[in-house]
This record gives sequence, C-alpha cells and structure tokens, in this order.
Amino acid sequence: MDYKKFSEISPCDYAGTLKRESFMDAGIKELWSNIPRISGPAFTVNMVAGENLALHRAIYEAPVGSIIVAQSNTMDYAVIGGNVATIAYNRGIVGFVIDGVVRDIAEIREKRIPMFGRGVLAMPGTKKQAVPVNTPIIAGGINVNPGDIIVADEEGIAVIPKDRAEEIYQECKEKVKKESALSFEEWANRHKKNIDSFYE
Repeated sequence: MDYKKFSEISPCDYAGTLKRESFMDAGIKELWSNIPRISGPAFTVNMVAGENLALHRAIYEAPVGSIIVAQSNTMDYAVIGGNVATIAYNRGIVGFVIDGVVRDIAEIREKRIPMFGRGVLAMPGTKKQAVPVNTPIIAGGINVNPGDIIVADEEGIAVIPKDRAEEIYQECKEKVKKESALSFEEWANRHKKNIDSFYE
C-alpha cells in the first residue's frame, strides 16, 4: 500500500468521514513549528512508566515508512531524545507520535524530524524492563492498533483503522475533490441556506 498518499488529505478533511474516536486529544501536538504533514502505518509501543527501553527497541524493529506511536504512561520522564530520534529517522522511520514528553527538541527541530507529543522535559527515563512492542495501545485517549494509518500535522492526529484505510481514503478524496470545485461564494451561500433552514 502507498502510505504516503494518505498525507494528501488533512486531518480536518478526514474528520468528515471518521468519527471522534479516530482523533487523538488536543494535548498531543506538533513540537516544532511548520512541521510537515506525515502519514504511515503505526508501530506501537506501550512503555513501563518512567522507562524508555521499549521505545528504544522499537526504533530498530519498526519497518521503513512507519510512524512510531508510543504511550509513555508518565509525564515525569522523557522517552526519546535527539540521538535516538536521529537513528530512527536515518533508518526510514517517518516520525513519532508520543503520548508523553521528549527531550533535545532543538536538535530534533534542527534535523526536521517530525515529532508530536505532549511537551518537552529534560529528564530521561531508565531502561530496566523488556516488554513486547507493536501491540494494541491507547494513545491520545483512543485505541491505536499496529498497522493503523496515522495522519498527523498541526491540525491534529487522525488514526485510520487499517482494515478500512483504502475505503476511507477514497471517500475523503472524492469529498475533497467536490468541495474544491466550489468557489468560496458558492460555499458561503450554501452555508447560509443551511443555517437559515434551522430557523424557518
């Protein structure tokens, strides 16, 4: 499957087809400005709170083209920094969506590695417990399964169920095509008629 094509459509446009439970909460956002929109299959990580071993394992196991999606289960310790992000990016990982905090954001920004998360904190976690990676997780308040398609940009993070991904892409693409054929004036007139209809 061509995973890059999913980034042709913004999370806002996917919102017309997907339901609320397909969007991470507003607390997870881009961690540097003018970040590019990214898309790819989720490689998931559920970490022991205060540790980063599982995520550091994931950067070597995730296939090229993946987006690593991690539930850190803590806001007290950063789970990834500049060197680890660079290793992953050089291996072909598209970017990261972290339900938690990261460090070395200046280095990550300089290298333009797409990084989404809840914030930045200097203190790193430890490495003690080896746990499985690429298992179903909850991140951003919603379910994320391995292989679900992630579309992330400054508008938010959409999680497209892998078993419906192609169907949803085609439906949204057609919707965007129809809407782009309308002029702003046509859209505005249609909008006013719709609003007025509730008050007739």
